[in-house]
Amino acid sequence: MDVAPRIFFPSFMSMRDKRLTEQRNPRSSRIDLLSSIEIVDLINSEDRTVAVAVGEEREAIARAIDLTVDVLRQGGRLLYVGAGTSGRLGVLDAAEIPPTFSAEPDLVQGIIAGGHGALVRAQEGAEDSPEEGATALRSAEVGPADFVLGIATSGTTPFVHGALDWARIRGAKTGFLICTYPSEELVQAHDVVIAPLVGPEVITGSTRMKAATATKLVLNTITTGAMVLLGKVYGNLMVDLQVTCAKLQDRGERILMETVGVDRDRAEGLIGEAGGSVKVAIVMGRLGLGREEAVDLLESAGGVVSRVVGDLL
Repeated sequence: MDVAPRIFFPSFMSMRDKRLTEQRNPRSSRIDLLSSIEIVDLINSEDRTVAVAVGEEREAIARAIDLTVDVLRQGGRLLYVGAGTSGRLGVLDAAEIPPTFSAEPDLVQGIIAGGHGALVRAQEGAEDSPEEGATALRSAEVGPADFVLGIATSGTTPFVHGALDWARIRGAKTGFLICTYPSEELVQAHDVVIAPLVGPEVITGSTRMKAATATKLVLNTITTGAMVLLGKVYGNLMVDLQVTCAKLQDRGERILMETVGVDRDRAEGLIGEAGGSVKVAIVMGRLGLGREEAVDLLESAGGVVSRVVGDLL
């Protein structure tokens, strides 16, 4: 039976201006007096610190990858929940998974406060309702098989907290991606907390800048890492793709030429015989098998090509 969510708020919400994302950056305090080239140099120097901050969260990111792999192998889903820029980045990363890795569209999902309309037009008030966050997760039928990753760089977005609280009630794994200091309460509440401390923004509070860059790096790493471990990649090639357009046909043929050592005509033929599946075509070409045999071998190997044909040197 559904239970009304107990909304969780971190203890620092009552403290004034303690969020790292809301502090002023002393290095940009006179940006309004700079020339265009000086502004470029300042922003670029700040952006260079982002990758370092993300790298310091390597263990937490790896934990998020493992959680994602575990739920996807069990038929669950990875769901991102966010508002504003954070929500848009979650939707973007989720949208890229099906064409990149030939994954089912609902495998990774992005939920944004305000719905699809918020993707193209800011709806700032939509983030203020924890109840709406819970409702969004209820509509998505979140359950124990899922992993819900909240994204709120300030760490305080009510929509996200409401969604995560509902996810925990439903037994889902939960994580939080923030760009400020996590409270002990927050760390204890979730299965993983990722907190790249990118520091104050060039323009105070404009988290579409460094915090957003860090968010994109983290999300890309989580889904890419998960897809690699799920057998969507052979060597560093995107082999689990289905040829559905001219661009993918060309890419698939080049992958076959690289991995099987055939010319383009033979690569085209193999893809056709494999029903458009590049992964199946690789096994067919490397082992001289028919389509059904190749499919069976891949299924028994968990979809990992290297377990069937060996490493790609």
